[in-house]
Amino acid sequence: MDELLEPDGVTPRPPARGLMAYLDQIGIEELRERQQVAELDILTMGITFTVYSDGANIDRAWPFDVIPRIISGTEWARVEKGLSQRLRALNAFIDDIYNDQRIIADGVFPIELLNGSSNFREQCRGVRPPFGVWAHISGSDLVRDDDGQFYVLEDNLRVPSGVSYLLENRAVSKRTFAELFQSYSIRPVDAYTDELNKLLSSLAPQEVQNPQIVVLTPGVFNSAYFEHSFLAQRIGAELVEGADLTVGTDDCVYMRTIEGLERVHVIYRRIDDLFLDPEVFVADSMIGVPGLMRAWKAGNVGIANAPGAGVADDKVVYAWVPDMIRYYLGEEPILPNVPTYRCMYPEECEYVINHISELVVKPANESGGYGIVIGNRATEAQLAAAVEAIRADPRNFVAQPILALSTMPTLVDAGIAARHIDLRPFILTGRNSYVTAGGLTRVALVEGSLIVNSSQGGGSKDTWIVDLHPSVGA
Repeated sequence: MDELLEPDGVTPRPPARGLMAYLDQIGIEELRERQQVAELDILTMGITFTVYSDGANIDRAWPFDVIPRIISGTEWARVEKGLSQRLRALNAFIDDIYNDQRIIADGVFPIELLNGSSNFREQCRGVRPPFGVWAHISGSDLVRDDDGQFYVLEDNLRVPSGVSYLLENRAVSKRTFAELFQSYSIRPVDAYTDELNKLLSSLAPQEVQNPQIVVLTPGVFNSAYFEHSFLAQRIGAELVEGADLTVGTDDCVYMRTIEGLERVHVIYRRIDDLFLDPEVFVADSMIGVPGLMRAWKAGNVGIANAPGAGVADDKVVYAWVPDMIRYYLGEEPILPNVPTYRCMYPEECEYVINHISELVVKPANESGGYGIVIGNRATEAQLAAAVEAIRADPRNFVAQPILALSTMPTLVDAGIAARHIDLRPFILTGRNSYVTAGGLTRVALVEGSLIVNSSQGGGSKDTWIVDLHPSVGA
């Protein structure tokens, strides 16, 4: 399915008529010039990301395709509602798992899955964070199949990244297509940082009126450092590393400043659980804060996302999210999962092994597209290695059908061609819920590829949620 064009490959879909007429009007050479201006804009603004896989470990300009993705406001209303529903259920699950474990006692969720979880933190048992929310900032990856339906591919609940690129894509797009922003009614995205600020402030100890918020980063060499710096600046928070913080004998967190120690009330952490507190997790962590877990458990500091939230950020646990929605909310899921085979069950495992060339095999806790085996594109040796890995540790793998991911017209060397895309909206959950208008559309720039991650050669597009559809030629 092409998201801008009807099945005939020529007629634009209703929300895209104005865009397609405009692109026809300006022509391919003008479009290339605007792409070059956009890329220069990105370089000037210093919008970068880091790739470690090639061994170079250098910052690169953020890859951006100038042709935007368009989704109607009517369709987005359902997606927005479905994402809010999903995060309510996921947070109820996390809170239950670390406290009463009712979902296990009632036979809805298998105890053996929890026992095999690499992201379950025993140190978080008995904690009840404000509003019962653990995953405050999340990014759920959506894909659209040939049937036109959005499916949730996975949930990112630990330290999800990418929202800064969503916001910067919009800034670049506004300058590139200023005329279209006058004719389309495009929902804004820049409220995100205000909503993030409000959410983080709400996590401060109750007696605090003007909380000190910090963004905790592993440091300048982290691949997402651009985003850490960007968000800290946008929400008026201090950007700190572990060495900048200390926990006092009163179990409160303090920031070292030139004027002395200053109390910190909320930490937006961009460090994985295991490196957060060397007193509790990895003892030789140099990027964490000794005593941080004590301060959090005492209620003296709010942490987003809460330690332990990753127990639900697991591609095997993902298969139970529809059941969580029914169990905790008494509702039917609005957004469906992709059908998923769970290798921990012998019958499903044998099916996966016998049909591995027809499936996508995923390890439970990898990210960035790493470890994924796409059956119809893998070599015999890769398939054999995947079968061996599944047999050795079946709990660590799931498999899904190979979806015919939707495509978008994309500017490439040869002209405009269809490329596969996905979408990562961001959801803020606390006292209230907020979903970005659209999300980060990622595009596989290599012809035929289904891997959209920037770390593996993918690019991005601005995503327009439109409420009015201009006529052709607008």
